Amino acid sequence: MISIASAGLGLLLLGITLVARLRVTWWWIRVAEFPRVQLAIAALLLLPLCVVADAPWSWIGSGACLLVIAIQLAYILPWTPLWPVQVKAARPGLDERCLTLLVANVLTPNRNARALITQIREHRPDLVLTLESDDWWQEQLDAALNQEWPEAVRVPLDNLYGMHLYSRLPLVDPEVQWLIQDDIPSIHTGVRLPCGDEVRLHALHPRPPAPGESEESLWRDAELLLVGKAIHEDPVPTLVAGDLNDVAWSRTTRLFCRVSGMLDPRRGRGMFSTFHASYPLLRWPLDHVFTSEHFTLKAMRSLPHIGSDHFPILTTVCFRPARADEHDTPEANADEHLEARDTVHEGKEREQQE
Repeated sequence: MISIASAGLGLLLLGITLVARLRVTWWWIRVAEFPRVQLAIAALLLLPLCVVADAPWSWIGSGACLLVIAIQLAYILPWTPLWPVQVKAARPGLDERCLTLLVANVLTPNRNARALITQIREHRPDLVLTLESDDWWQEQLDAALNQEWPEAVRVPLDNLYGMHLYSRLPLVDPEVQWLIQDDIPSIHTGVRLPCGDEVRLHALHPRPPAPGESEESLWRDAELLLVGKAIHEDPVPTLVAGDLNDVAWSRTTRLFCRVSGMLDPRRGRGMFSTFHASYPLLRWPLDHVFTSEHFTLKAMRSLPHIGSDHFPILTTVCFRPARADEHDTPEANADEHLEARDTVHEGKEREQQE
């Protein structure tokens, strides 16, 4: 009985692993991309039981577990220190070319604003991006930040998609856009660095594929790829930040990086998992900061719990266009550009029909 059960569990893990590779947008398929670390660990723990099982179940269970481990490691290893870094480390000095960004999904019902404000005052980031922030959060943040972070873009909403951007640096032509869905905002702005150079920031929080939110990942994918296409068409120094409701190793996020040419500073350094803050065994990287090849990385870390279901993430990048050639910038082929275009077109078309 143990032999059959262990082999059955191994085959179940393999089934979930293979299902995640299907190119469909149904939420219950797409979420299989999230727990790759957990699936690999489960297969590793199950493997000894499969090895000692009676034949032929031993071969079936062991083979399934080994295949799960191999497939999952192929996805997650780039986000460990075992892999080469994708964004080069910053060199000392030239602080006037550096920018620190704090990204925090505050969770709308969370009322522990003091914890976040304490972190902001401690780390003094140049930019603060909050997600899921409503009118109450705006009141708390305005009172605490207006003096030292005087420039702001405010989009208070009570639908879990409000966002606020506070800046100590000048914002250039900030704009709120509703890219795919008319209740999901995004912020797009130039940021003037102390050295005088201007960089571009896209702040995003697309709707996740999940029960009660969206039956498909189409609209999340379309929003991310629409921004990726825009970056490709206008390749200025750019940062993309926010809660993308997608893991770093998903097919969509990797396609976004290839289409846009953006780099992930976590690659080769760690996952910096930010969700779920309350469940260590169910945790993955949902909050992101991507950079164009014009930047190097000075520091990146997740911050302590603030009462939200996300940990804030703090990132310092330095604008060093002279080092752009040091990066291995991802590039999409013609088929991938076509896939991105078709996804954006379908997302817009389906949204109009809703």
